[in-house]
Amino acid sequence: MVQTEAARRGVTIHIVLDIVHVIEKLWAASRCFHTATDPAAEDWVGIKAARILVGDTSSAARDIRTEADRHHLSDDRRTAADKACRYLDNNADFVHYVQALAAGWPIASRAVEGAARHLVAGRFDITGSRWSVPGAEAVLTLRTVISNGDFPDYWTFHARKEHERLHSLPDQHIYALQA
Repeated sequence: MVQTEAARRGVTIHIVLDIVHVIEKLWAASRCFHTATDPAAEDWVGIKAARILVGDTSSAARDIRTEADRHHLSDDRRTAADKACRYLDNNADFVHYVQALAAGWPIASRAVEGAARHLVAGRFDITGSRWSVPGAEAVLTLRTVISNGDFPDYWTFHARKEHERLHSLPDQHIYALQA
C-alpha cells in the first residue's frame, strides 16, 4: 500500500524493517530450541541476527526450519520458529541492512519511538484533553525546543521578531530620527 502510493506520486521510498522487531522474532524462535536461562540462546540469536545483518536472510530462515526439522519438533513446539521464518520470508524486501547502513539510514526506530513518547505522551495523554492540529504542533515544537536546550536562543529570536512585528512601520527605514 505504501509502495503503491509512493509510485502513484512518483516518489522513491526505501522501507527498512526495524532490526529490533526482527531480533524479537528470533528470540521467540530461540525458545523452540533453548530454555529462557540457557546462555546458548543468546549465541543462537546473535548468529542468526548477524547473518541477517549481512544480507543472508533467506539462509537464516532456512537454517531455523532445518533445525526445527532436525529436532523433530511438534507443530505446537515449532510455532515460534515457523512464525519467525514466515516473518523473514514475507519481509525479505525490507531487510537489506547492508545497503541501509551504507546509506546512513537508521535500522532501528527505538530512539525515535522513545523521543516521540517523551515529547508526545508526556503532554497529550491527559484525560479529557482535546487538541487541534495547529495547537498540538505548536506545543510539540515548543517541547522539542525546550528538550533540545534551545529555548533561550529561541526566546531571544521570538522576542526580537515580535518587537519588529508590533513596533515597525512599513516606511520606517525612510525616516531618520533627529534630536
